[in-house]
Amino acid sequence: MRIFKCGPDFLDPQILAAASGAPVYNLDLWMCGEQDASARLYAAATEADLILVESVMGLYDGSPSSAEIARRFRLPVLAVIDAAKMAQTFGAVALGLSTYGASLAFAGVLANRVSGPSHAAMVRDSLPPALEWLGALARDIGAALPERHLGLYQAAEIDDLLTRIDRVADALESKKAADLPPPVNFAAEDQAALPPILEGLNIAIARDAAFSFIYPANLDCLTALGARLAFFSPLSDRALPPCDALWLPGGYPELHLTRLSANAEMQAAIRAHHACGKPIVGECGGMLYLLQSLTTKDGESARLAGLLPGRAVMQARLAALGLQRVSLPEGELRGHTFHYSRIDTSTAPIGWSASPNGGRVAEPVYRLKRLTATYAHCYFPSNPEATARLFMP
Repeated sequence: MRIFKCGPDFLDPQILAAASGAPVYNLDLWMCGEQDASARLYAAATEADLILVESVMGLYDGSPSSAEIARRFRLPVLAVIDAAKMAQTFGAVALGLSTYGASLAFAGVLANRVSGPSHAAMVRDSLPPALEWLGALARDIGAALPERHLGLYQAAEIDDLLTRIDRVADALESKKAADLPPPVNFAAEDQAALPPILEGLNIAIARDAAFSFIYPANLDCLTALGARLAFFSPLSDRALPPCDALWLPGGYPELHLTRLSANAEMQAAIRAHHACGKPIVGECGGMLYLLQSLTTKDGESARLAGLLPGRAVMQARLAALGLQRVSLPEGELRGHTFHYSRIDTSTAPIGWSASPNGGRVAEPVYRLKRLTATYAHCYFPSNPEATARLFMP
């Protein structure tokens, strides 16, 4: 089995990877591109006999939406509807989902969080005859996944994650088995191998509880370009691995301020790397770590690496969310932004990202020597050559 996640999401794929035992890649017709999505689905179909694609938000939310992905690749749709506060309206919602968008292959409906057998029967009986009932899941606090700002907890933070997953699996297994929808064929994509522009280059990548927002496709892209990847922890390591370039991805530095601030050796190592003129890429949480200080919404403040003048403050409300077109001197990259903090810096940006949907969200891009920092999370396969130039000495 292979699982994909629609849209620019780092957290759900961690849970899905734990459930499936395989890396989970993202599909988005704009950020990743249609060819990228097609190639990944085809590759998955050569290895697995079952492919699941989890939607982002609601079926028709966003542009492009999960429905557009389902339509483009002829994927059958299973609607999992939260029935916790619904009775017969459940049938109206299911009917609306099945008919709102043209040409969707609707496979059936599953009710979630029902209160008991009588509630399940009520919502089942509300369905039009044309919609197939695939069962109901009872409300189960023991199977629910904890959330915080930005979404679910990271998989590694949920000690009993596999137990929770097993509870849901057991509940689903007890339902009446339904026939699988007809198989889908994916076209083979003739993708040329990437040129080994980064051959022999060592890239150090921060990866721990504070920095973990990493698309698997980004790692694959860097490796395909010829780079050697080494991972380190700004929380616990005292020195960088031998490297020519450094990538600090997003994550939750605000949850680990004390440890990050106390690790003066790592901060000094990163400043020394920068002083040597070596590339650094800081994305969102990685950029916050490079500032002089970060303050939580509760007022806790700590000094950090201090490469980028200024400070950031966590907000109680969402500061920015949306797909982004990131213009760099090296070329344009596609990605997204999602954060609760705001930055106060004297550094003038070298440019701004832009929303492809005409939204107001635009993120500054900062550059100090070979340091590039922005709130935007870039999807490296959207422009591998620009990515390579970003990390080249």
